[in-house]
Amino acid sequence: MKLSSQIKPISYLKAHAAEIVRNLSKEQEPLVITQNGEVKAVIQDIESYEKTHQTMALLKILALGMRQIEEGKVLSAENVIDHIRKKREVL
Repeated sequence: MKLSSQIKPISYLKAHAAEIVRNLSKEQEPLVITQNGEVKAVIQDIESYEKTHQTMALLKILALGMRQIEEGKVLSAENVIDHIRKKREVL
């Protein structure tokens, strides 16, 4: 994905909003909007947005797991299985 081809001024957004929305879904690439020569916003289609958020959630879970491993907050598989079996026996 080459963002340099996806940079447009806000005036372009105002003049071509419907076309931009159609193309976002088709191309699934974000559009960078500038105002007075500075980047101010990024627009993307909803499917890409949802995928990005799912990826971020998975990365947060992974980071949490890595931190727990580093802090020694882990149990062996054998201990976990024993714990589950004991709970089942109580039920």
